[in-house]
Amino acid sequence: MAASSLHDILQANPDIVGRLRNSPVGMYVYPVVTPEFSNWRSEQVAWRNSAVLFDQSHHMDELIVEGPDAEKFLSHHGINSFANFDLNRAKHFVPVTPNGHVIGDHIIFRERQDKFILVGRAPTSNWLMFCAAYGKWNVRLKHDPRSPSRPEGERVLRTHYRFQIQGPEAPKIFEKINGGPVPEIKFFHVDWINVGSKKVQALRHGMSGAPGLEIWGPYEDKNYILSCILEAAKDANVDLVRCGSRAYSTNTLESGWIPSPLPGIYTGDGMLADYRQWLGADSYEANGPIGGSFVSSNIEDYYVNPFELGYDFYIGWKKDDFIGKAALEKFKGQTNRKKVTFEWNAEDVVEVIASAFRPGEDSYKWIDFPVLNYASTSADVIVNDEGKTVGLSMFGGYSYNERCILSLGIVDANVKEGDVLTLIWGEPDGGSGKTSTERPHKQAKIRVRISPTPYARQARETYAESWRTKRK
Repeated sequence: MAASSLHDILQANPDIVGRLRNSPVGMYVYPVVTPEFSNWRSEQVAWRNSAVLFDQSHHMDELIVEGPDAEKFLSHHGINSFANFDLNRAKHFVPVTPNGHVIGDHIIFRERQDKFILVGRAPTSNWLMFCAAYGKWNVRLKHDPRSPSRPEGERVLRTHYRFQIQGPEAPKIFEKINGGPVPEIKFFHVDWINVGSKKVQALRHGMSGAPGLEIWGPYEDKNYILSCILEAAKDANVDLVRCGSRAYSTNTLESGWIPSPLPGIYTGDGMLADYRQWLGADSYEANGPIGGSFVSSNIEDYYVNPFELGYDFYIGWKKDDFIGKAALEKFKGQTNRKKVTFEWNAEDVVEVIASAFRPGEDSYKWIDFPVLNYASTSADVIVNDEGKTVGLSMFGGYSYNERCILSLGIVDANVKEGDVLTLIWGEPDGGSGKTSTERPHKQAKIRVRISPTPYARQARETYAESWRTKRK
């Protein structure tokens, strides 16, 4: 009988790491939006030097949570404090398991006292939908899953469109759109602005550290809003560059957010066991590939906690209770790994690429541009001079702004900024069975320098106080 849940899959495949390392799903795709409007290099440069337009309408789940218990429900299932979460605010919402391991994250918006909108990747949405069914909460949930990775020409509809404009020239565009000066909006606060004949909500944001606003509204208004934005940029004499799906995800390399840690839900009893029975066999968690040189038979070796990602800043310790609180108190009392940026040695990178032009010999694992990741979750080994594993690289790509490959990951607490370590690139034994992995390939050693996070100076110096500014 075909498996109907993640539990069924685990019963039939005790080696869940092996299953996910060989998943045939392929690499994580940013759907619908065209890969490049001009070229991904110019699109990266735009958020640093002029202005860029991100279409965020398709690659994220949206979950609406409303009802009398909406705040209590979300506060109980996230680490964040809700004490200062007023109307027209946003937060970086992070849920963990009862064992304290990160499940994922969402951006959460408060639209009413009893209504919240959450936007992000599937694992957090799935967890919250289960929790609403598992507990006795007076809440209503509406789930709008991300657009299909490969819609094959079929029409795609969403509940909301989402656009973000950022870059040093972005304020000129917003002033032109609004028909006058835009209200002063604090970081991660929301206000209303004019776009043509529409009033739209605007979040003060900036994914790579540059000034910017994210706007959203009913999906049926998408084309009208887009035309207003493009016309306003023209009237403001600003070179607004539309960003395609290839460059979009690389902005996080400069701003320091790790987008896809493995959800820590594959082990654990009680609530987690029930969750695995609830979670479908077609879910992200049951099929999302794991890639990289790090291979462990213990799935828990891929888990991370909030301290390792720098999210301990969010933890609402004064809350009476929330899922994972006791486990996080134990993590707080121990030495945890920390998040860093790895700057890859250019000579080593060029040697890996050059191997593909040598007929008759196995080449190194191909380095794709601008995004290196070839799986939903990545884990590449970082070793010191003695060959000891001291960290993992988790998300990487090429920054044309910085003229180098950067990756984000975690290292042991005693690793210092400026240290030069070695990243093992490519999978062991010639590669796994993922469709995104060429076989055979050989592994390469690439020197990496431990660098600041965020890497971009502007992101470090201009973000409001958060995990990005809490330097260790």
